[in-house]
Amino acid sequence: MTYQLFQPLINHNGQLQVQIREQIVSAILDGCLDASTPLPPSRKLAQQLHVGRNTVVNVYERLLSEGYLVSRERSGYFVNPALKFGTASLTEIPIKAETAGPLPSQGPDWEKRLHTNNLPKTLSAQTGNWKRFDYPFIYNQLDTKLFPVNEWRECCRDAVRVRDIQDWSSDHDDADDPLLIEQIRKRILPRRGIFAQEDEVLITLGSQHGLYMLSQLLMDGDTTLGIEDPGYPQVANIARMQGTRIQPLPVDTEGLVISENMDKCDLLYTTPSHQCPTTVTMSLERRHQLLTKARMEDLILIEDDYESEINFNSEPTPALKCLDKDNRVIYLGSLSKTLAPGLRIGIMVGPAPLIKRARQLRHLMLKHPPVNNQRAVALFIKRGFHDSLTRKLAQVFQTRCQLMSDALATYLNGSYAVPEGGSSIWIRLPEYINTHRLKETAKQNGILLQSGDFYYLEAKSPQNFIKLGFSAIADDQIAPGIARLAELLRAIH
Repeated sequence: MTYQLFQPLINHNGQLQVQIREQIVSAILDGCLDASTPLPPSRKLAQQLHVGRNTVVNVYERLLSEGYLVSRERSGYFVNPALKFGTASLTEIPIKAETAGPLPSQGPDWEKRLHTNNLPKTLSAQTGNWKRFDYPFIYNQLDTKLFPVNEWRECCRDAVRVRDIQDWSSDHDDADDPLLIEQIRKRILPRRGIFAQEDEVLITLGSQHGLYMLSQLLMDGDTTLGIEDPGYPQVANIARMQGTRIQPLPVDTEGLVISENMDKCDLLYTTPSHQCPTTVTMSLERRHQLLTKARMEDLILIEDDYESEINFNSEPTPALKCLDKDNRVIYLGSLSKTLAPGLRIGIMVGPAPLIKRARQLRHLMLKHPPVNNQRAVALFIKRGFHDSLTRKLAQVFQTRCQLMSDALATYLNGSYAVPEGGSSIWIRLPEYINTHRLKETAKQNGILLQSGDFYYLEAKSPQNFIKLGFSAIADDQIAPGIARLAELLRAIH
């Protein structure tokens, strides 16, 4: 019976017609309704779903206009018999005896065919189910309660106005949305002291996409890349795919240490605003020293300015790119840490010749990020919603940072520095603790955390560091989570 195909409705925001239409269309596309069986009369279906008859009639009429249904006089509504949603059938083609040869017994050996069969595990693969944990002390995820749903809906709705659709619906070849470029140049970059021309800005699918393109453009087997150690491990993973040599560089309480090891490098990757993973901020003096060193050794600097917007200080330290006088700093930024990780909108700022080549490379990969998404983000920035969200996140994260700091001081025997911004704290535990094993034990007890060994480049790395994020966990869960973690540590001891 067709009545059995329709389930009770959930009245969310009055979208009853949407739900009814979805159920009918799904039944048609899944082959559960055929052209010989009439749909339930509108009155009976309305009674079954506990909605007004006009609601069902409006859905039927819409599906009629869309071509899913046909109306037969005195018989009701039926699935349009002209619809074709079949599955391709297999037709066996006989092989002529004279041309037939021995056939392989199995398909290709894909492990042998793959040239990149040693790809590393990503952090996201370890934290994909984070919402089921009681205490998700993880990084790079967002508490959805903080997301401005209504404001984002407004921008998405306005991004599909007729005039806007005319702007973004056509193939843009390798161009970005002019409105987004304008807003980034006027609203985002100046806060970091960066003033760039249009041909010096490129939109990426997150900062990691920018890093991958830079590896293609600037790195090969004769290149040496300096990376903070501990640091962002995916940079090393990307560079190694190009055969690039990796030079680990030490970090202290002021960020990247200026050393003779840099003399061996052609390029250098750094996270000065919130060093990954230690969260320390590079001092202004150290930034000037780094730029001087880069000038003396002819280094190219890649500045990853992630989380720079989430700053607890009223006057944040200027970006390296802001201080750069001879155009040797490539700036990478991202809106993923503030707006939403899933949107994947990043920024690359560099010399015009580099950006031109990066645009050409991006064209080969994906042409350009979806322009409708770019337009929605542009409107979000233009209307001041991004500024409001950034201020809100900074306030919330500062509160959570203090709650975590207080809980650590109360329950946990470890050393740490309170960061100047961002969404995590880097903690050193006693030497006897193996945090890689601790991570697995914590997971069994409802606690999700990241062990510090993930961030070290050298095989023989310290095993007693953890990174605790506070972007995804609720305020009232921080102290209980730290207390439970402390219990596990006492049990290990």
